[in-house]
Amino acid sequence: MSGTFMAAEVASQPGCWLEAGAFAAANSGWLPAPGARVAIVGCGTSWFVGQAYAVLRETAGLGETDAFAASEFPSGRAYDHVLALSRSGTTTEVHTLLAKLRGRTKTTAITGVPAAIAHAADAVVDLSVVDERSVVQTRFATTALAMLRAHLGEDLTDVVAQAERVLAEPLPAPLVEAEQLSFLGTGWSVGIANEAALKFREACLLWTESYPAWDYRHGPISISEPGRVTWMFGRAPDGLADDVRRAGGTFVESGLDPLADLVRAQLVAGAIARRKGLDPDHPRGLTRSVVLA
Repeated sequence: MSGTFMAAEVASQPGCWLEAGAFAAANSGWLPAPGARVAIVGCGTSWFVGQAYAVLRETAGLGETDAFAASEFPSGRAYDHVLALSRSGTTTEVHTLLAKLRGRTKTTAITGVPAAIAHAADAVVDLSVVDERSVVQTRFATTALAMLRAHLGEDLTDVVAQAERVLAEPLPAPLVEAEQLSFLGTGWSVGIANEAALKFREACLLWTESYPAWDYRHGPISISEPGRVTWMFGRAPDGLADDVRRAGGTFVESGLDPLADLVRAQLVAGAIARRKGLDPDHPRGLTRSVVLA
């Protein structure tokens, strides 16, 4: 991955997250107020970031929060505020939904290209400073989540330090050489697991899956065997690591904040792409934004 836009953007994340508090403060009027009933929508990576945020906000006791793929927003459900996350600002499904909500529901777009979506939402959170050149999303999505976490009142100092350590450490050979990976999470880290799995499919065309950790024993664990990795974001359910190892698989549990551990997953995806001779900046069949006719 060295020399790619993705490599530089992955490496820049701790510095981007240091600005999360400032981003949150500058946009506090356009982010959800305590007690508001909120939905966050997006596509792909943006949807998975939304899944993580929704759990974090509810867990913090700040109000009911749901996350949807933009195309699947429930038409009969009322919300006080809808956040739309779109790096490019051009995603068709997001624009279609914002048009339906105009005049009925308060909307905020979080984007790297404000001019592309400013006309569609009531307010825009401008994260263009962390926009990316690689098709594969890394720092935009993680900085958006860092900002949302800061807005919930979290101190990200330790998370930033963990990510810096991850960037300085060598990658374990069993991860870089894996033929298949399954990513697991609990609570808010289920969204992180979904995002990690997507990064590998996009960047290095590797077979990956993602599940809530407690559900992994209900069938998916059957694919665990030598050469395959089960990667846990956050604390694993008791006994799960032993179950995976008995099946012959490699179990990974770092103890890191899931957002910092996602940086390690991004690095591994880039390393596998390099091993396979792939360019993660221009993944097969993908473009920076999906705009439908």
